[in-house]
Amino acid sequence: MFRRREKSPLVDRVLGFFWPKIGWRRSSRYVGHRVARLPGTPYSIAAGFACGAAISFTPFVGLHLAGGALMAWLIRGNILAAWIGTLVGNPWTFPFIWIGIYKLGLYMGAGIDKSSSSLDFISFFEQLLDALYSLDIGYIGEIAWPVLWPMIIGGIPCFVISWVIFFFPIQALVRRYHARRVLKHAMAKKSTFTGSSNS
Repeated sequence: MFRRREKSPLVDRVLGFFWPKIGWRRSSRYVGHRVARLPGTPYSIAAGFACGAAISFTPFVGLHLAGGALMAWLIRGNILAAWIGTLVGNPWTFPFIWIGIYKLGLYMGAGIDKSSSSLDFISFFEQLLDALYSLDIGYIGEIAWPVLWPMIIGGIPCFVISWVIFFFPIQALVRRYHARRVLKHAMAKKSTFTGSSNS
């Protein structure tokens, strides 16, 4: 009787993060539209987004926003675009990213296989963050590092490849958007000029 009929905005935002109400396709288009409207050149926007997306393929959980912004700043990319790009790493993609970079790191010769099927990466990162906060060097060196090291090595080529994969399509998207906007403004200006001449 006294329960809220509508969910709180916070709950809606959390649920929307895991499963957008408008669907993944429309949500992707919306993000693309927002990225294209960011201030800056096509290069800076695309480079920034690519940095944010690429940093998601590293095991530095909790530092992706700062890392993406730093990388974008170093190559004169758009920092806001980098923050948006970090959305590539999300609860749906992280499990695949973590397993992928861990396996790739092992394949590249970093560490010994501890059977990724038995690894609970969510618990691993939670315990790692706790160990970092408490400066538990024993846990970091003996338990976390043998898992973290292959992920770091495997994340390097994934970082480079994903940066390239995201940079060029985003740059083309922003260029098309800017060209359409310039054309639209030119047509509007021409229409206004023609109307004033006729009057």
